[in-house]
Amino acid sequence: MNATGEGEAAPRQIEVLASVRGRVMCMDSAYDVDEANRGRDVCVNSSYCGVLPARFIAEHRPRAAIGMDCGVGPEGSAIAGLWYLEALGIPAAVADVMTAHLGDGVHLYHHGIVSFANQPALDCGVTAGMAVREAAALLLEHDPVAAAASEITNRTVMETTPDGRSVVAADSIAFGTSEDTDRNVLVTAGHTGRSAVPYLRRCRPFGFICSDGGRGLNDSGMAGLYLVEADGLAGATVDARRARMGSGLSHYHDGIISAVNALAAAAGVEIGMACPQAAHHLLHRRPPTASPVP
Repeated sequence: MNATGEGEAAPRQIEVLASVRGRVMCMDSAYDVDEANRGRDVCVNSSYCGVLPARFIAEHRPRAAIGMDCGVGPEGSAIAGLWYLEALGIPAAVADVMTAHLGDGVHLYHHGIVSFANQPALDCGVTAGMAVREAAALLLEHDPVAAAASEITNRTVMETTPDGRSVVAADSIAFGTSEDTDRNVLVTAGHTGRSAVPYLRRCRPFGFICSDGGRGLNDSGMAGLYLVEADGLAGATVDARRARMGSGLSHYHDGIISAVNALAAAAGVEIGMACPQAAHHLLHRRPPTASPVP
């Protein structure tokens, strides 16, 4: 029976869309993905997307997969398979479990609303809040860009001043460049421990906001914040419990300031401030006074 208790069980896979590139196939379980889907089909399966279902999906390497978030769960266990599949280069997304019937792939296709997507799926145009049927069509017709990890920086300009200086979100401080030197505010998504210091000193942003990494023993996750004060770098951290490490955009949109160094505090950045406001303060702070020429 289906989720409403009526009729016979559906076939293992039902085609709902086709093109020269492949098909969108609906199925009630991730365990119904098979070799016929390899390299061509988007598998809309009404299972949770934990690591175990993702392993079954990955064995047959379909073009893409869409499952259910099942309330996300402790440690994100119900959607952890998104990143398992991302590591294999397979675009994947999940729908809010309250928008479609569990165990009914066709219902998921017609009624589901996307809640989370991995980076390859985002690269194909999938976004949270999108209808599953629209996301499935995008995944069928688009391929994520093949690139090395160091090439996927997700640098995004969030605010720009009239003179062309910007707040730039990126996934790591390692993605800071010479164009940021004494010019841009970087919002990045790694911790601010001592290993971040060489990267901060190399690119010398006008200001920076990184993660506190959950603070760590003896506040080691934010030690770099104070080590670079002598270099004239104004910086702050956001609470790692509120913003996703590894996502500069999450740090910008979701971040709440957890610590500031003296230079950032002088610019008006305060603990508890939302990241966009803090980044704005850093972008518009008064430049350090140049040292007099001897």
